[in-house]
Amino acid sequence: MTTTTRPGGVQHHHADVNGTRLHYVSAGTVGTTVLLVHGFPESWWSFHKVIPRLTADHRVVAVDLRGFGDSDHETGPHDSATAAEDLHQLIGSLDAGPVHLVGQDISGGTVFRLAATHPQDVRSLTGIEMGLAGFGLEALADVTRGGAWHIGLMASPGIPEILLTGRERQFLREVAFPAMTAVPDAVTDADLEEFARTYSRPGGWLGAAGLYRSMLREGPEIVALAAGRPLSVPVLAVGAGGGDFTHTTLSRVTPAPVRKVQLEGVGHYAAMEAPDDLAAALLGFHRDVDAG
Repeated sequence: MTTTTRPGGVQHHHADVNGTRLHYVSAGTVGTTVLLVHGFPESWWSFHKVIPRLTADHRVVAVDLRGFGDSDHETGPHDSATAAEDLHQLIGSLDAGPVHLVGQDISGGTVFRLAATHPQDVRSLTGIEMGLAGFGLEALADVTRGGAWHIGLMASPGIPEILLTGRERQFLREVAFPAMTAVPDAVTDADLEEFARTYSRPGGWLGAAGLYRSMLREGPEIVALAAGRPLSVPVLAVGAGGGDFTHTTLSRVTPAPVRKVQLEGVGHYAAMEAPDDLAAALLGFHRDVDAG
């Protein structure tokens, strides 16, 4: 494990786990641990405005999944089961568990698998604008019914590299973020530069491509896992541009009531569009779980 300190209030680390090398950042030294897991087209950086709002109560870790950010890109596979095992081993290497697990967007399958298969690692689960294969998420790839065209592109082997290499910043600035944000200027030029930097690395699209391919094939496995090992930890669903989708999904994979927070006037990227509101929701939920 290696550590470097940079400006911005976080420390940068690398950890060798499960045959790959993960990059993560940490901040805060007190309280229970929060593990933040990004979506697409993101990295740990999507939480950079949320992290300092959590550190008074928590030790915070934000990870780059395998194939994303400054983690190893080339080592595969890049599916949700492998990513969940990566996180399980990372939590163990940090002696951080059980953690308040927070996942958003395409990391939904990863964080659900972790919470279902390694419940000893997880104190609570929060899903932000996320769904699950087998519970309706695949419909987002159906362009004939208003689904997102980029899912098919990302899931097609080799196509992201052919079409997006050298155009990373243009794709992010002109296509990806404008299509799914509602708060003007929430995604800044600095954000775009940071995301483009990592997606421009060799193999920079492998993590996203792997998770989208995983999403399109793993529905029966996720349904079986949910039936055999429903979530046993407290669950919070944070909806924004997707409305009730996250709450509806998570309510189907746990026998207990799911707490719900709806962020009004916010698009898909809640951590960047409404960091104060998201942090307040997380802090309130985590305090109740820790007190209970």
